Amino acid sequence: MIIPKLFAESRKIVFKFGSTTLAGDGGRINTPFLAEFAEQAAGLIDRGKQVVLVSSGAQVAGLSTMDKWARKRDIHYRQALCAVGQVELMGAWKQAFGSYGVHIAQILLTQDDFGDPIRTLNMRNTLFTLVDEGIVPIINENDTVSVEEIKIGDNDTLAAQSAILWSADLLVLFSDIDGIYTENPKECPDAEFVDEVEDSAGLKGRITLGSANSFGTGGIATKIAAAERALNYGIPTVITNGGRPRALDCLAAGTQRGTVFLVKEKPQ
Repeated sequence: MIIPKLFAESRKIVFKFGSTTLAGDGGRINTPFLAEFAEQAAGLIDRGKQVVLVSSGAQVAGLSTMDKWARKRDIHYRQALCAVGQVELMGAWKQAFGSYGVHIAQILLTQDDFGDPIRTLNMRNTLFTLVDEGIVPIINENDTVSVEEIKIGDNDTLAAQSAILWSADLLVLFSDIDGIYTENPKECPDAEFVDEVEDSAGLKGRITLGSANSFGTGGIATKIAAAERALNYGIPTVITNGGRPRALDCLAAGTQRGTVFLVKEKPQ
């Protein structure tokens, strides 16, 4: 069972949450889910693991707070929604982790930050300092200032970049699907589940890539691209359903399925 083995052997783990995973009924932040995950993550920390989160949800949280802006599509309102929502999102994460005596920290980034060597060094030093002190960094794109020229675009990519920056041992991309299928399982009951991937190019030749959902910005294609990026730096990646009950514990125990992108062993 490869996923429990990866969890057992990994000390530094990055978890990414998409908007669909974090959104509850009516599009509001799913606070019971946050509380459940915080409990599981605190358990990992107690066992000597280090945890970094990449969390979507600022716009969803903004809409749930400022629903009178729901129909506005102007970029300035979108960015304003994220500014409001980021406060709500971090407040929800703070409450969730605070119940277990764990402090959190917020880090907002743009693509420019990853392209500047001085900023990159500062980001890396901050991450190491926070996790060494038992604090959980929560990373998101700085949507309030992001425009196309400096936009990362989706948090799958941001999660991979963050895992590389931190020299993580494992990247977990939580989504609203169990993993990768050869076709959309909601439309094709006979779609085959892909347990392990060592050849991503071959995988893309076997599957039909769908589009993003209504809440998120990334589909399966972005998750595969993120996994490929992480693998280039020796970081295995798991894509799995974050909405399952106690998903983190079940992954570690081998009772929840996911698609694992494995680092190829170099020939002797």
